[in-house]
Amino acid sequence: MNAPLLNDTFLKACLRQATDHTPIWLMRQAGRYLPEYCATRAKAGSFMGLATNVGFATEVTLQPLERYALDAAILFSDILTVPDAMGLGLSFAQGEGPRFERNIRTEQDVQGLAVPDMNRLKYVFDAVTSIRRALKGRVPLIGFSGSPWTLACYMVEGGGSEDYRAVKSLMYARPDLMQRILDINADAVALYLNEQIRAGAQAVMVFDSWGGVMADGLFQRFSLASVARVLSQLIRTHEGVTIPRIVFTKGGGQWLGDMAALDCDALGVDWTVNLGKARALVGGAVGGPGKALQGNFDPMALFAPPEQVAAEAIRVLEDFGAPHTDASTTGPTQIFNLGHGINQFTPPEHVSALVDTVHAHSRAMRKR
Repeated sequence: MNAPLLNDTFLKACLRQATDHTPIWLMRQAGRYLPEYCATRAKAGSFMGLATNVGFATEVTLQPLERYALDAAILFSDILTVPDAMGLGLSFAQGEGPRFERNIRTEQDVQGLAVPDMNRLKYVFDAVTSIRRALKGRVPLIGFSGSPWTLACYMVEGGGSEDYRAVKSLMYARPDLMQRILDINADAVALYLNEQIRAGAQAVMVFDSWGGVMADGLFQRFSLASVARVLSQLIRTHEGVTIPRIVFTKGGGQWLGDMAALDCDALGVDWTVNLGKARALVGGAVGGPGKALQGNFDPMALFAPPEQVAAEAIRVLEDFGAPHTDASTTGPTQIFNLGHGINQFTPPEHVSALVDTVHAHSRAMRKR
């Protein structure tokens, strides 16, 4: 039996409900900037050793919550677990990005692609259950996956890429093959996220990390449509509680108007987006429909002295504007986050300045 939730601020903000402060969590909050994470990773021997060990994954997920008053935990895992379960052979070399043993580039490769058996990802679901139990209701747990397009980028390129030449070549030359990859990925992601929800995830997020590299028109046709396919299959409630769904497209600010039609609760934005303009576009009015907005602090701003970090946090909060405070209805809400993952060289004490400032200033804004 899971413990009752002691801090539901993040979930309320996702659902555009009034909160007494603006909730904050950080993309990649359990990561290499924390010395305790590095110590646990050294014990595990490798990144995948960490991610596939339930005890270690639980330990590192909780580490940032011991340091900071964050309003949510996020499952410690990787977006590439799904293609790994498809048999592509994922590995992480120290100091390098992820690599696959084989990639998907030919018609024959695509024909052999299928939604993986979720038993191959049992270690993820076991970690979700373990983390949820270990949290004891302190904050909600977020589950996540890469978007179908972002997974396809890695699957076709065989790893990270500077120019996305292989995946874009396939998309332009054989859109039929690209569509098949995306359809399989979308169905796999939906299944994967639903299993995370059943295991205990209280919100889920789709990371469209590379959506912003696409041409206008193709983003809507391939990335946005495949994310919509994922969302259409997701469980809406579990054990009587609504499961919020967040979609984040890095570099996708120019398509926020298109993304407003997605069947999700919150949209993540990076630091190139003005939150006030985003709120006017998709945030909706008090009592009406709309999307919660998540973002959008530049992770590089965390390298400034703590007083500058605080000033920048205040600017981001003020950009979003007056918080929604009417508890009797829904309205525009913000979930404070970074515009992308935290940098591994970030000074941990600067993160304290960010979290504390967001809580203090957002409370003060509600008393004006």
